Amino acid sequence: MSALPLNLVDTAGFLVADNRGRVVGKVECPMYGTLPDVPDALAVKSGFFARHRRLVPADTIAEVDSRSRVVGLRVARESIRRFL
Repeated sequence: MSALPLNLVDTAGFLVADNRGRVVGKVECPMYGTLPDVPDALAVKSGFFARHRRLVPADTIAEVDSRSRVVGLRVARESIRRFL
């Protein structure tokens, strides 16, 4: 995980941008794994009718700007895994 604690609970609807500034999609919801009250990742939907989501792990997030409602990533869009 990153050195700075990130609040991923209230990020639904935020835009997600990769390290080049390209939009990946919108946060659909936080995803929980190891602890029941701390999200480990974000489910990101790339379009309105998109079937697949991208799984953005918390350790790939560089910053969460609640003012502009943007989640900035440390990695490129192509390195983010897709799921269901």
